[in-house]
Amino acid sequence: MAAPNASLEIDEEKPLDPAAERVRRKLVRFMVINLGILFAAVMAVVLALVYKSVTESGPQASSSSPTAPSNEMISGSIPLPEGARIISHAASGDRLTLHVALADEGEAILLYDIPEGRLVGRFAVTRAVQ
Repeated sequence: MAAPNASLEIDEEKPLDPAAERVRRKLVRFMVINLGILFAAVMAVVLALVYKSVTESGPQASSSSPTAPSNEMISGSIPLPEGARIISHAASGDRLTLHVALADEGEAILLYDIPEGRLVGRFAVTRAVQ
């Protein structure tokens, strides 16, 4: 039969020899230093992301849009084809789009550049034949 104190002897660990203890301490110190460096690097990345999201402003307003001087009104003329009639219009930034009915019973979309005062596009509107 085994002695009742045998299980107690197995549970107790024997102390390490001094050389093994020095290696263990160096290993623990190495792990602590490297984990500290890793934590600092992760915190730097998180702080950079927070800083970027806080300082990032919304979409900038287009500076090329025409702005009227405070004391005078912008004026100009838009040449239309002979006999054309404006059906609708839309403005976006410095572009003006006109949907016109032409004299020959057709329709077109005219695209004007307001600052340059010139026609930059003309699209014929056709009906699909089925």
